[in-house]
Amino acid sequence: MDKNSVRKYTLKDGSTVAIRAMTRNDVNAIYEFFQHIPEEDRLFLKHDVADKKVVEEWAKSLDYNIVLPLLAFDANNKIVGDASLHMNDYGWSRHIGEIRIVVARAWRNKGIGLALSKEIFMAALERKLSKIIAQMASDQLGAFKVFEKLGFGKEAELENQIMDLKGHTHNLVIMSNDVKEAVKTMEAYEQEQLRLNPAEG
Repeated sequence: MDKNSVRKYTLKDGSTVAIRAMTRNDVNAIYEFFQHIPEEDRLFLKHDVADKKVVEEWAKSLDYNIVLPLLAFDANNKIVGDASLHMNDYGWSRHIGEIRIVVARAWRNKGIGLALSKEIFMAALERKLSKIIAQMASDQLGAFKVFEKLGFGKEAELENQIMDLKGHTHNLVIMSNDVKEAVKTMEAYEQEQLRLNPAEG
């Protein structure tokens, strides 16, 4: 997906979402989206999204070659999901990307995470990445199960590696997936869970 593309998906409950890359005009909508994410979920985000300056800095430093942020919008043009692909353009990890996903609670278990993951992996394939990692706290069992279902396997667990926004430490779980194999898995899984609409901009 390039920065000007919009892809529309029909989810398993019949609702539709449109996915496109973030632009600098999305600051207010992104900030509002994160304010409605439950506190227990925001505790484990890498940035304090309760601070609007954090979101403004994301917009200011937009570089799709380093971070590709994707947004999922509902029929009312409200953000219901956020995903990003984090890359290194040099060094010994330049073949590896990191995926991060957040979905609004009311929209979970509908297929948005799958749609966003597919777009992230397709982007990784286009950028010739060979491996994607996902990082989470060991307490985030829901996230672990979601990534496991998408074909990710656990590679490591680092003790007390994470400090949440309240100052409590947690183990960090690192999962990974092969990009080419993941795309195949998601395409097969997609047939059961959602579909890509013909309309695409």
